[in-house]
Amino acid sequence: MSTPYLSDQELRRREELAQLKALGIDPYPAAKFEINCTTQKIHEGFSEGVAGFDTLSLAGRLTNKRIMGKASFAELEDSTGKIQLYFNRDEICPGEDKTHYNTVFKKLTSLGDIIGIKGHAFVTQTGEKSVFVKEFTMLCKVLRPIPFRTETDDKVYEVLTDTEQRYRMRYLDLIVHPEVREVFRKRTKMVQTMRDYLNGKGYLEVETPILQPIYGGATARPFKTHHNTLDMTLYLRIANELYLKRLIVGGFDGVYEFSKDFRNEGMSRFHNPEFTQVELYVAYKDYEWMMDLVEEMVEQVAIATNGTTEVQVGDHVINFKRPWKRITMYDSIKEFTGVDISAMDEATMRQACKELDVPVDDTMGRGKLIDEIFGEKVEPFLIQPTFITDYPVEMSPLAKKHRSKEGLVERFEGIFNGKEFCNSFSELNDPIDQRERFESQLELVKRGDAEAMILDEDFLRSLEYGMPPTAGLGIGIDRLAMIMTNQPSIQDVLFFPQMKPEKKVEIASAETFTALGVREELVQLLYKVGITTVEGLRDANPNKLHQDICSQNKKLKLGLKNPTKEEVTQWLANAATA
Repeated sequence: MSTPYLSDQELRRREELAQLKALGIDPYPAAKFEINCTTQKIHEGFSEGVAGFDTLSLAGRLTNKRIMGKASFAELEDSTGKIQLYFNRDEICPGEDKTHYNTVFKKLTSLGDIIGIKGHAFVTQTGEKSVFVKEFTMLCKVLRPIPFRTETDDKVYEVLTDTEQRYRMRYLDLIVHPEVREVFRKRTKMVQTMRDYLNGKGYLEVETPILQPIYGGATARPFKTHHNTLDMTLYLRIANELYLKRLIVGGFDGVYEFSKDFRNEGMSRFHNPEFTQVELYVAYKDYEWMMDLVEEMVEQVAIATNGTTEVQVGDHVINFKRPWKRITMYDSIKEFTGVDISAMDEATMRQACKELDVPVDDTMGRGKLIDEIFGEKVEPFLIQPTFITDYPVEMSPLAKKHRSKEGLVERFEGIFNGKEFCNSFSELNDPIDQRERFESQLELVKRGDAEAMILDEDFLRSLEYGMPPTAGLGIGIDRLAMIMTNQPSIQDVLFFPQMKPEKKVEIASAETFTALGVREELVQLLYKVGITTVEGLRDANPNKLHQDICSQNKKLKLGLKNPTKEEVTQWLANAATA
């Protein structure tokens, strides 16, 4: 087995691990450790004279340790907070053998290690609630140093500050930043509030296929895969709309699904290729009824997650109290640009885009042009909750034609903080009209629009069996979570956002260097002076490398036999021919 490069701290922790095992201590015990209290319960419920805190059992990470001879203080963090621990040698080791305190705790326990403790709560002379430790157990020896933040003189010093590293190593981010854990607790609370609301209405939560033979329900590029047994192409769903509508056809009055959907498109602080949304379909309702539902549900979400309808989002305070502003798509464009596009054909619309400095290309039809104008000139400026209603028919192939406005459909989008978070229709249930809409989308495909919808014959067949008038809704859970938790990026509300491949630092194994003539005990010194590859050794200056190795050997007090200059020169020669 190859030996990886290890830092000084990683080497020290492995040495501690070996010493623990030599003492007969299992650093990764299998037995359960009973917990009967949390740090939060102690802080909230304990005071001198209060019963119930005499036989505590807690577990968590060691985040601080202050050795003071026969007595020491430490800090334990569990999922609810931190508490100070007091260790006394004679309490931990009441007999003659003081190894468990003098060696195990003082020398072989490091910051980040997960321990279990038993003792009682008390208040120190400085008034700090603490736990007097009677017993402690090593539950997990940590082999990598954890970059805990430090606090001195009312200042907080962060170590884990690289955003990409935080996203990539979310487990470490969660350890170091308890406030990040709170973001995800809020997200869970938000989803649970929505689920409770929809269940309270009597709607059925369902599951629909993720692998689909035909992707549909939205305009987006799909991820493509292949099923070997069936020898057929399948797609990861871009939406679950068409399957949920099939269930309305089947006789359910209201169905919803919290779903993972996938779109093979660009990434940004508002877009992740894998995302979560909830879709809801209710029979015998329309889009105006659905606007009322969205207002009521999101208002409840704001109160549940933040205790108020007023939510701080960046520099803005967004008020989710009902009612919200409602304005048509055409009127909103006219309000922000002064241009009335309602009667323009495609050619005139394209010229309007040019005059408004809105970038377009030849593949875009009239609907896409309107969407580009709205996205550039209107949407970013809608900060307070707003419903944009009555979209052009070209933009909405699944929505029902407006009951009184020619050329429009009964659709709305909910927008706040400059971004759409929901989309809703009075759903199209005319199978002949739906087929014509799909066929219009196929013409856009021929023009090169990779995001146009594909014709789904089975869905059309289901509509021919009759779907009652239905209101449909889709809410982007990730974007709503960004708002409710005041996070600037979608990556901040996803535990494990999609990342570009990690750049691996190339480090040759110890065996590779020993094969070049380097003595095994000197390989770590090579790593210390920055030689981690054969190429690096080949290009090194032999005199400088010799001096650096001897200097590190002395600095670290390793007591190793230094290599000769001739040895080092031979290493380089061997590397040159490797």
